[in-house]
Amino acid sequence: MNELGFIPVTLVPVIWIVGAYLLGSVSFGILISKLFGLADPRTVGSGNPGATNVLRSGKKSAALLTLLGDALKGWLPVWLALQSNMLMWVVSLVGVAVFLGHLYPIYFKFKGGKGVATALGIMIAVSPLLALATSVTWGVVFAVSRYASLASIVAALLSPVFAYYFLLPYTNYVMLIFVLAALLVWRHRLNIQKLLAGTESGFGKK
Repeated sequence: MNELGFIPVTLVPVIWIVGAYLLGSVSFGILISKLFGLADPRTVGSGNPGATNVLRSGKKSAALLTLLGDALKGWLPVWLALQSNMLMWVVSLVGVAVFLGHLYPIYFKFKGGKGVATALGIMIAVSPLLALATSVTWGVVFAVSRYASLASIVAALLSPVFAYYFLLPYTNYVMLIFVLAALLVWRHRLNIQKLLAGTESGFGKK
């Protein structure tokens, strides 16, 4: 038994991981779109309930709130696990769980977003410098190409390199970032096909 006296110690990691998944399953893109009276983001544009697709509605404030909400839900459970002195492998699985919750939310028939903002929130909790390097990479690629998808893919591919530099002694966290990067690229597989075919939608592009 743990210090609470009624939860077996072996169940504590399971509770953290399940809780993180359930939190990750909250889709701020869908909820905020409803709050603003906008169309369900799954029915317009790319069909992705993320900040980029919400932005296509023309409501910048809704897109910003979606971005902040998705990032916050990635940051919160990982930060709490760190503050609670959970073992590194538990913290890493909490990060994976909240990310999978965003990608495959139980509340929305397992059809979620691509996870860019949520991954950023996780990175902020683990290493602000890692999050900064990844964000700068995204910003530079987007400024040059005007493709949010390309910026996300490049940032995801480089994030394990940054993680190796900033987090090398903590191999569990390096592996966490590698898993997030692999899932991010996988979720952008259709965007990769469109980029190669020249049919991907870009901001400011016809």
